[in-house]
Amino acid sequence: MPGLNAEFIPPAKPVIGEAEIEAAVRVLRSGRVVQGPEVAAFEEEFGELVSGRHCVAVNSGTSALQLTLMALGFGPGDEIIVPSFSFAASANSIRLVGAEPIFVDIEPGSFCLDPQAVAAAVTPRTVAIMPVHLYGHPAAMDKIMAIAEQHGLAVVEDAAQAHSAALGGQPVGAFGTAGCFSFYPTKNMHALEGGMVTTADAELARTLRLLRNQGMEQRYANEIVGANMRMTDVAAAIGRVQLRQLPDWTEQRRANAKFLDSRITGMVTPPVADSARHVYHQYTVRVQGGNRDAAQQRLTELGIGNAVYYPTPIHRLKPYLGADGKPGPWDLPETERAAAEVVSLPVHPALSPEDLERIAEGANLAGGAR
Repeated sequence: MPGLNAEFIPPAKPVIGEAEIEAAVRVLRSGRVVQGPEVAAFEEEFGELVSGRHCVAVNSGTSALQLTLMALGFGPGDEIIVPSFSFAASANSIRLVGAEPIFVDIEPGSFCLDPQAVAAAVTPRTVAIMPVHLYGHPAAMDKIMAIAEQHGLAVVEDAAQAHSAALGGQPVGAFGTAGCFSFYPTKNMHALEGGMVTTADAELARTLRLLRNQGMEQRYANEIVGANMRMTDVAAAIGRVQLRQLPDWTEQRRANAKFLDSRITGMVTPPVADSARHVYHQYTVRVQGGNRDAAQQRLTELGIGNAVYYPTPIHRLKPYLGADGKPGPWDLPETERAAAEVVSLPVHPALSPEDLERIAEGANLAGGAR
């Protein structure tokens, strides 16, 4: 086992290669740099990843979520069911349109929405469900879609971490009313920054295109009140390069995860649900027995990058506390347990066989740290 002076293995490693640089320079030299031909091409090509759905490119994953909720007409008085165990952007997008997030618990295996908890949380004010395909594992979309159909609810998939993940052979982003992806640099593919909304509804797609561009389809012919959430052609050109590499990168992530699964015994490795295709945006293990801090310290000493996603559930963050400064009446035991136990290890495609050996050995050592 390498000592404390071994080279540090980063928890994530964004790719910005010569192809990405050349694509950006090509666009800059063209003079067409905002929502031009590169954006249109990126939207068309990304559609192949989501069963040919309409795709609308925007400037971030958060914008994708917010604009989708706006386009669906949600606002004050509406409730949207969402997990608390997620990045704050999931709930922030709901609050940004004036609606109220209703936090429900997760399944312990997938870290995604528990369908039984979703069903129990539906009220007359519920208008939508926002499943989050956390860490690259698809939520139980078959059961969630059945609940939505029963109650006439929209489903907005937060697929920010799940490019090319699937359930039963159907890709995420192709189940719900809409799917929302992020192209932040640490995601499985990136565009430096950006987002994408996918939908089978042509009218919804048109509304999204209006909303991202000040309510205009034709210049100065504003049809609705909109915003400026456009994607640049530089971002789209980089995204197109990354999209072509996504299949190979995904298989490498899955192979890396398979190796770690076979070697790690000191921590609880991530299970995968039946018929699920996990794309391992994060390789997230559990450290049980209250020893996570010691385990992280040991991993860091061994030069193994690691991080906790997410140490504080959204319902305990300051903006979501009640007037008394305390969390609302949420009963989320699996959420609380996950937040106390999870730690993510490197799984990115740049890892060498030697890196993987170190990660597995380090995880086994750290799993016994106290």
